[in-house]
Amino acid sequence: MPEEQLKAFLEAVKADTSLQEKLKSSDNADAVVVIAKESGFSVSTDDFSKAQSALTDEELENLAGGIWSSCICYDTA
Repeated sequence: MPEEQLKAFLEAVKADTSLQEKLKSSDNADAVVVIAKESGFSVSTDDFSKAQSALTDEELENLAGGIWSSCICYDTA
């Protein structure tokens, strides 16, 4: 289930410019999780970490404004 939620959240980010703007202003992984939860998705920083290795470099680059890599950099768990 967490993978499905994460994929759905990432698809929503691709399609929603206001969500992209919120994510651009986030400064750590916890803030991204809060935004995801406020948007109706059940994800955690662990979900982002686990999924990072499953995404290609191109997929990472295509995410809103580089938010994905910013999230991972702040995840110290």
